Amino acid sequence: MIPITEFRQFSEQQPAFRVLKPWWDVFTDYLSVAMLMIGVFGCTLQVMQDKIICLPKRVYSIQNHTSFLNLSNTVTTPLPPPKPPVTPATTEMKGLKTDLDLQQYSFINQMCYERALHWYAKYFPYLVLIHTLFFMLCSNFWFKFPGSSSKIEHFISILGKCFDSPWTTRALSEVSGEEPEEKDNRKNNLTKVNTNPCTSEGNLVKTQSLKSIPEKFVVDKTTAGALDKKEGEQAKALFEKVKKFRLHVEEGDLLYAMYVRQTILKVIKFLIIIGYNSALVSEVQFTVDCNVDIQDMTGYKNFSCNHTMAHLFSKLSICYLCFVSVYGLTCLYTLYWLFYRSLKEYSFEYVRQETGIDDIPDVKNDFAFMFHMIDQYDPLYSKRFAVFLSEVSENKLKQLNLNNEWTTDKLRQRLQTNAHNRLEIQLFMLSGLPDTVFEITELQSLKLEIINNVMIPATIAQLDNLQELSLYQCSVKIHSAALAFLKENLKILRVKFDDIRELPPWMYGLRNLEELYLIGCSSPDISKNITLESFRELKSLKILYIKSNLAKIPQPVVDVSSHLQKLCVHNDGTKLVMLNNLKKMGNLTDLELVHCDLERIPHAVFSLLTLQELDLKENNLKSIEEIVSFQHLRKLTVLKLWYNSITYIPEHIKKLSSLERLYFSHNKIEVLPSHLFLCNKLRYLDLSYNDIRFIPPEIGVLQSLQYFSIACNKVESVPDELYFCKKLKTLKIGKNNLCALSPKIGNLVFLSYLDVKGNHFETLPPELGECRALKKNGFIVEDALFETLPSDVREQMKLE
Repeated sequence: MIPITEFRQFSEQQPAFRVLKPWWDVFTDYLSVAMLMIGVFGCTLQVMQDKIICLPKRVYSIQNHTSFLNLSNTVTTPLPPPKPPVTPATTEMKGLKTDLDLQQYSFINQMCYERALHWYAKYFPYLVLIHTLFFMLCSNFWFKFPGSSSKIEHFISILGKCFDSPWTTRALSEVSGEEPEEKDNRKNNLTKVNTNPCTSEGNLVKTQSLKSIPEKFVVDKTTAGALDKKEGEQAKALFEKVKKFRLHVEEGDLLYAMYVRQTILKVIKFLIIIGYNSALVSEVQFTVDCNVDIQDMTGYKNFSCNHTMAHLFSKLSICYLCFVSVYGLTCLYTLYWLFYRSLKEYSFEYVRQETGIDDIPDVKNDFAFMFHMIDQYDPLYSKRFAVFLSEVSENKLKQLNLNNEWTTDKLRQRLQTNAHNRLEIQLFMLSGLPDTVFEITELQSLKLEIINNVMIPATIAQLDNLQELSLYQCSVKIHSAALAFLKENLKILRVKFDDIRELPPWMYGLRNLEELYLIGCSSPDISKNITLESFRELKSLKILYIKSNLAKIPQPVVDVSSHLQKLCVHNDGTKLVMLNNLKKMGNLTDLELVHCDLERIPHAVFSLLTLQELDLKENNLKSIEEIVSFQHLRKLTVLKLWYNSITYIPEHIKKLSSLERLYFSHNKIEVLPSHLFLCNKLRYLDLSYNDIRFIPPEIGVLQSLQYFSIACNKVESVPDELYFCKKLKTLKIGKNNLCALSPKIGNLVFLSYLDVKGNHFETLPPELGECRALKKNGFIVEDALFETLPSDVREQMKLE
């Protein structure tokens, strides 16, 4: 006999799978067990007991020596036997005598069981067993099928880890208004501290950019220890698993389709069972007439049989029909639940309202279907799992891990002085901004590079000395209180972006901002239609630097023209064609139009009467005849025309009498006009990287000259008049065709930097020793040539 425990594997799964079994599946499982017991019980009776007992309807007994038997040929009506004579030697017989032995009875029973008994009465328990196993198979097939079972097992594994994760408890306790440290205080029987997350941060107010961020975003240092490093890493790994699993499962609806199909199969099976069982249950009878032609073997043809289990099978069949009816009605309810609403979409709206985590996304397809199933088991599972679908929750976890990794001491070690002499911390490619940064109160400049999900909290107000903020390819959200602080204190903002549409919208309201640097590249399809929001609120803006692909000067730049002093446009080779807006910038003192593919000096520049410095680097200038118009710019002192294709310098250059710094390097100039040296206020003159062969002696007129570079040209001799420029501090004549260096170089007593490397010198004049400011580290020369100097001169230069 097969024990019923052997069938347990058909109805039981791993204990964890029960979270995906709603009440109706559990109920039908119990019904299946009950029906299985009916089937097993019936089969056991079939095997253990006699199935049928038969007796002949008429006794055929031929006795030739008795006179009381009246032989008759009628088969249907047997005559009553005569009473035997009563003699003292004979006793009265009881019952009918058939003269059949045991084997004949067995043969008769078997023949009548096979021929006369209805098939339903014979196979009822086996049918019950087969139908029940079919129900069990349908109910649990999606747990066994490889395509679906792998998804279910993975989901159950992640679900259990999310449910038991300490981070889940922490996140839900924070949004419910209870700090983890309160729990620790209760556990340690210490004094209870009533902390309100809304007031502990100082009346936090959400802005439009923070609609999806809970007010209590910054992880308090006092509660950071509630989640150790190992637990934090485990939670971080869970977030990654959930993302990948969601991406995989939301692609299809295999689980939903299989569950619907197996439910439909059960309903069809239910209808079939009810149909034929209702019609055939009456065929289970206690008495059965059996007419089989076995008279030649037994002497009888008609038998009356008793189906020994008919009464019990009749009751079991009625009971079975009742169980199947309840089972079928439950399956019909399941179909109603499946089609009443779309189970391929699942909304976490109730979780968002209850927890306050507003960014939990809705899910679809199989992912949604599994959440619907879980809700029938316990909605708490969905609520705790939803924590790992929230980007805000993930950011808070990253924030906690960041605070543990980047301690205040570690950040102080990264504190350094930048090029602008400010104390700066630079953070690169982190998962967020550590809260510990805001404990370094002496910080003046904060530089963040390639950091996603930067959250600037209200605690930035602790940085009283903060003046400069750099955001390079960072996505930034800012607290309203932090924004108010930056509006009052921030002086310099640098933003590097991939798309100009990614510029932080709050930067347009920094009313005390003095310098704004925008570095990025717009996409080609909108390069001619770049739009910036108005700069009207930037009342204190003095310097604006834009590096992008502009087709024209943006209109918002004109909004600050009344107080803008310096405008820098670096256009990365894109042609800047519309410059009329420059005429409206009457207070501009410094203008840079770099790499803008300009072929001529823009006429709009000549209207900037207050201009002091002009830089036209890396354009396509070939002729600068318009330079005569610069004579109207009385305040122009610096002119940078370097990195162009200029072939000559016009004589009109002499009219720029106010010039003090002139850059002509990296052009194609071959001849230096003597009129150039009539700009007698020049202190800086750079003519390097050209094709110049001759230096006019008029250079001696430049008595204010402190920097002169003619390196990387084709000069063959340097006029002695150059050494009349006694204020020279830097002289670069390297990489030319010079053969000798004049001894008059000793007149340059202030000379501190001299480059003569790359010429054809054989010796150096000992008069270099008279250049007391010239040291070895400022003297660029071949080592062998340096050794030609007298030893005392060499020793003098080596002294610091």
